[in-house]
Amino acid sequence: MPAVIVAPPRPAAFAALAATRPAPAGAAFLRAGAHARRLLLLKALLVRVRRRRAEVAPETLRGFEAAWRLLERTERVAPAVVRAVLDYPITGSWLAIALTEPAGPDLDRHLTRFELVAVTAALRAGQPLDLVVQAPTGVLSFPGVGSAHVAPGPVHVTSRSRVVRLHTGSAPPVLVRPTGSGAGPGWHGLRPLPGGTTRLEDLDPYRVPPGGVGSPARIAAERSDTDHAAWAGRWRAGRALLRVTDPARGVEVERTVGALVPLVPQGPRALGATLAAAPGAVLMTPSADAADMAETLVHELHHSKLSTLHELVPLYRPDEDGVRSTLYRVGWRPDERPVAGVFQGAYAHLALADLWRRAADARGVPRAWSERSAQQFDHVHDQVGEALTTLLESDELTNEGREFARRMRQIHASLSTGHGVRG
Repeated sequence: MPAVIVAPPRPAAFAALAATRPAPAGAAFLRAGAHARRLLLLKALLVRVRRRRAEVAPETLRGFEAAWRLLERTERVAPAVVRAVLDYPITGSWLAIALTEPAGPDLDRHLTRFELVAVTAALRAGQPLDLVVQAPTGVLSFPGVGSAHVAPGPVHVTSRSRVVRLHTGSAPPVLVRPTGSGAGPGWHGLRPLPGGTTRLEDLDPYRVPPGGVGSPARIAAERSDTDHAAWAGRWRAGRALLRVTDPARGVEVERTVGALVPLVPQGPRALGATLAAAPGAVLMTPSADAADMAETLVHELHHSKLSTLHELVPLYRPDEDGVRSTLYRVGWRPDERPVAGVFQGAYAHLALADLWRRAADARGVPRAWSERSAQQFDHVHDQVGEALTTLLESDELTNEGREFARRMRQIHASLSTGHGVRG
C-alpha cells in the first residue's frame, strides 16, 4: 500500500484549529494526517513481523502474510473501503497494542486480529473469500461490524454475494453482512446510533486498553450491561441540543465520532476519555442529560483533535529521558499537570467556553441550558485564561505550539467581548 505524505497545515487551517471552530480545511488536514499515521504504523508492524519471523508462530505468520495479500487485492478494487476499515478508531487501538507487545503468545494473539481487518475490508468490498483464520480466544471481532463467539482454533471463512460464512466444525455457519446484521450461534452485530454512521462500540476487545483508561481506571462496559435504547436516546438528545446551539459543532460531532464506547458508570455525570491511538472514538460513562452528553462529546472530540495535530505538528517538546517534566497548576484539576496536560485541558475547555457562550446567547435553546451555560462560561473562561498564560510563559513549547497558543488566546479574549460567537 502506498505511503501518504501530509503537507503542513495551511495558515487558515492552523488558525481554525486553534480557534476550536469546525472548519473543512482543518478537518481534512487531521483526517489525512491520521490516515498517514495509520498506514505508517501498519507498515511498521509488517516490518517487525518479517524481520522477526522466527519469533512468530508459523501458523500466525502464514495468516498474517495471507491477510496482507488479501488487503492489497481488496485495495486495488476498493481503496476507499480499505481506508475506512483501516481508519476505524479501534483499528488504531489494536495497532498500538500489537506494536508494543513483546514477542510471544500474546503478540501472536494480537497478530491474528489483522486477518479480521483484511476479511472485513473484503466483506465490505464484496470480494470472494475462502481462507482459514485463527480464533485463539474464541472471539472473532470484525472492526466496525461485530463479533462472533466460536470454538477456539481455526475457522474456515468463505463469502459469496456480500455475505461471509464462518464454519467451525459441525456447528451451523455464522453469517455476517457488512452492515453488522448476521445470523447463527454466537453472532453479535454492532448497533448504530441514530442519525449517522456512529456505532455504539460495546463489543471489540480492543475498544479500551487492558486495565482500563485514566486514573482511577475507567473500564469498558460489557454488551450485556449496555442499554442501547438509553444510549441512543442520550445521543439523539445531545445531538439535537448541539444542532440548535451551534449547528457547525453538531455536524462536526456527527462526522468525526465514529465509535462511542460505553464505560462502566462512575457517578451521576458523564466521565469521558479519548485515546491518542484511536482518533474518532469517544469513551464515556452514561450522561445525565442532553447537556451532559453534548458537553462530553465536544470536550473529548477536542482532546482527540489536539492529539492528532500534535503527532503531525509537535506543539511541545517531548520529555527528556530520565528528567521529569515541569508540573503546573490548572483550575479544573486538583493535581499538577505536565505541559501536555495543560495544553490538552486548555484546548478542550476553550471549545466548551465557545459552546457555552453561544448557548447563553442563542435563541431557541432551553432556558435551563442557557442559564447553566452562562454560569459555566464565567467559571471556565478565567481558568482557560490562566492556563494559556502558563503555556505562553513556558519554555517547553515548540515555535508552532507557541503560535497555536497565541491564537487560542486571541479566541479566548474575543469570547469575553462576545465577538467570538459569530460564524
